[in-house]
Amino acid sequence: MSSNQDKLSIIALGGVNEIGKNMYVIQYNGDIVIIDCGSKFPDESLLGIDLIIPDISYLLENRDKVRGLVITHGHEDHIGGIPYIIKQLNMPIYATRLTLGLIKGKLKEHGLLNTTTLNEIDANSSLILGAIPVSFFRTNHSIPDCLGIVFDTPQGTVVHTGDFKFDLTPVNEQYADIHKMAAIGQNGVLALLSESTNAERPGFTPSERFVGDHIEEAFAKATGKIFLSTFASNVNRLQQVIVAAEKTNRKIALLGRSMVNVVDIAVSLGYLRMPPDMLIEAQDVNRYSSDELVILCTGSQGEPMAALARLASGTHRQVEVSPGDTVILAATPIPGNERNVARIVDNLFARGVKVIYGSGSVTGMHVSGHASQEELKLMLTLMKPKYFIPIHGEYRMLHQHRLLAEAVGVDSDNIYIINNGEVVDFISSKARKERHVPNGNTLVDGLGIGDVGHIVLRDRKVLSEDGILIFVLTLSKSDGTIVSGPDIISRGFVYVKESEGLMEDVHRIALTTITQLQDAKTNQWGLYKQALKEAIGKYLYTQTKRRPMILPIIIQV
Repeated sequence: MSSNQDKLSIIALGGVNEIGKNMYVIQYNGDIVIIDCGSKFPDESLLGIDLIIPDISYLLENRDKVRGLVITHGHEDHIGGIPYIIKQLNMPIYATRLTLGLIKGKLKEHGLLNTTTLNEIDANSSLILGAIPVSFFRTNHSIPDCLGIVFDTPQGTVVHTGDFKFDLTPVNEQYADIHKMAAIGQNGVLALLSESTNAERPGFTPSERFVGDHIEEAFAKATGKIFLSTFASNVNRLQQVIVAAEKTNRKIALLGRSMVNVVDIAVSLGYLRMPPDMLIEAQDVNRYSSDELVILCTGSQGEPMAALARLASGTHRQVEVSPGDTVILAATPIPGNERNVARIVDNLFARGVKVIYGSGSVTGMHVSGHASQEELKLMLTLMKPKYFIPIHGEYRMLHQHRLLAEAVGVDSDNIYIINNGEVVDFISSKARKERHVPNGNTLVDGLGIGDVGHIVLRDRKVLSEDGILIFVLTLSKSDGTIVSGPDIISRGFVYVKESEGLMEDVHRIALTTITQLQDAKTNQWGLYKQALKEAIGKYLYTQTKRRPMILPIIIQV
């Protein structure tokens, strides 16, 4: 039995009220175990940002308590942040074989592989991290080697489902361990953290085999080259493409860096079974006739620089789509990506290509890897938790999951919808939500981690919308008179040669402002710069209704 001083805490640092950058913390007294370390992609407001990862300020403050990072599976929203976090907080990582293979690729790219401790686990592994016993159970998802995690603390058992669905006929024959889940529930679960991605979808999510039948049918009917675009990490989908290609005597080429990386790792570790000589290099495509080829490519979400977008625009260096070819989009657009996907589909149709796209239920080319409502209720029924915390979803998904939990008998007072940074504490096995820890988004831009903040983004927004005017002014150090300038440089504001009148007025206002400051015997360059910004900014807004960034540069000689 635990004493009253013992405290179990569950913290979300990413993954609630959003899709992506999953990171959760289980803390029992002086021991912290982290679950997942994901990333998510920026929206159009985060100009120039490459990735968003969790804010780990709390973990850095408590680095001496961190016992390890346990990964549920190998998707980017669960492993994408690892190389950036490990640079700040090096800790042992525990993951399954395929997941470790994908993580190793990331760490190697960042030069961290030799300095990071990696531990392989499976569904039968048992760990003790600090004072926290940890065990696992197998789940189904759209990538092999997925785990749910069990933490057996003195306060009670906490279960994290990872991403899951109940696929009774999985392509990879990794069956969900329903009996083990039931046994965990039979022994008593204090708190369940369960993913909510498809909490709005009624019924059951179809088996991945449903897609395989439709892929084989489309391959049998196709006459030219077949291009199929899907998530590179959907290894089970890739396996079904390989089976269909084998049945139709086609070779496979890969386009897109992530597709090449995942296939290489999955084949080398035995998670993709591919006949010898089936895989060919992209540069060798032209050696084969069109009806002998399948090209697997990235870009199913309409990413402008991915392989599919370049194929659709005719700018891919090695391969081109031709009239009579078939393009299959074996993925449903993530909300927000619909416009980019539609643009690519338009471009493909304009090239005379047959395109199979749209909702997975319509085309049969995609099923979700996430549990729908009946499966979420099944997980709740198997685990029978006293407390329930829906995770991994936007607020409406978390809310729907709450209703599902209530429907299967979880006390509504024992269900906590939390925000990133909120803490659910358990003392004497009773929950309360009263604390917060630092949280937010850390922005990755190139090699910089967290060095781009709101001020930089605000400047980028101004530059992207209204451009910049630069004033270069040279003053004499001895008497403060103007030696040269002000020279005016416009970028992204107006084309100078077509706006000579406006530029002459700006030049005149700048001279007047400088003369007034000289008459006032002011030699503080900060005042010069501020006065130029205010006078010119006010004039430009009255003339153009635009507010360009104004950057005065004063040089003393």
